[in-house]
Amino acid sequence: MQPQLISHSPDLKKLSEEGYQLEIDGGFLLVHHIPYLNASKEIKYGIIICTLNLVNPNLAGTPPDHTAYFKGETPYYSSGQPLSAIINNSATQQLSPNIIVNHFFSSKPKSGKYLDYYEKIRTYAEILSSQAQVLDSTVTSKPGKTTQIVERQSVFQYPDTNSVKAKINNLNEKFNGLKIAIIGLGGTGSYILDLIAKTPVQEIHLYDNDNFELNNAFRAPGATAGDKFGELTELKKVDYYAEIYSRMHKGIRPHTTFVTEEIIIAFSQYDFVFICIDSNAFRTMIIRNLVKFNISFIDVGLGVNFADDSLIGTLRVTSGSGLKSDHLENRIGQVDQEENEYATNIQIADLNCLNAVLAVIKWKKKIGFYQDLKKENNSFYFINTNKLLNEDFTA
Repeated sequence: MQPQLISHSPDLKKLSEEGYQLEIDGGFLLVHHIPYLNASKEIKYGIIICTLNLVNPNLAGTPPDHTAYFKGETPYYSSGQPLSAIINNSATQQLSPNIIVNHFFSSKPKSGKYLDYYEKIRTYAEILSSQAQVLDSTVTSKPGKTTQIVERQSVFQYPDTNSVKAKINNLNEKFNGLKIAIIGLGGTGSYILDLIAKTPVQEIHLYDNDNFELNNAFRAPGATAGDKFGELTELKKVDYYAEIYSRMHKGIRPHTTFVTEEIIIAFSQYDFVFICIDSNAFRTMIIRNLVKFNISFIDVGLGVNFADDSLIGTLRVTSGSGLKSDHLENRIGQVDQEENEYATNIQIADLNCLNAVLAVIKWKKKIGFYQDLKKENNSFYFINTNKLLNEDFTA
């Protein structure tokens, strides 16, 4: 978050110039030194907190709703009753690792929405301070121009306001510090990268030695510019994807290599590995070593064949670790078989995407982001019957 956010946003700039004490912390706007009355009719000072909607990293947009949070005791009317006009509920909750609030306010304007943050903050500040001013007319919510931009270490190139809006910012702590490796950046691996890059994991290591060629564009996330293929004689997949996703995530680490017995030794540093390759021989070697290192992993598979002038097939998501590996021999082949239509039919980005989505959802269950009641370690999705089969449950 850059200081330009205040100067480039007319509403925030006006609040600051009038003397409100502002703090920008990630996706939240905090306004300090707001006077109010507590149950004992004492004048106290609290903090108003709002989710911050950004048009871009340096410009605030319209407030997403009319609600606000408050840090402090329960505010009261000067008559001795709780300030029920704005208190929706009172419960201590943690919005982020650095922000704890005690109350949730709701005060909708007649128009239905606030025009900007100036109108919203001023409204809440006046409601609270007006009751304190009954006892002391000199108290103010505008003690002087003080603005603080809290620069938190972030893996993203810009603030993650989406998590703030969804109120899962604190839940995102489960991703912090994780180092993830993705082996293979074909159709499924590239979609896994696309999804993982939107989480605050510390690092995402990419392993592949193949070139990014014309056919890859038809089962990759996004749309590749045609002239991209003429820029270099050899455009490596890891370099292509690192360039794209480094625009969003600071932790992208490309490795232009296949994973061999010599390379796999370095994988002891990773917290989780996604295996997205076609070779059963290499897959078996990789899994054997990950089990030895007790590193959790997910292996994905996709098989497509012709049947009656249409395609049928199966998607597989298999998870394992040093603690659970007895099912792997029956789920993951060790011998390379004859190629099926998957090798030549490039118009199946939907299947690659679905395979990646199922894998990432399973990973998020394993780290506790999503609830996992079944705790399956193998699942199949059958295209023609639209059936999802779960197997190999953890006791």
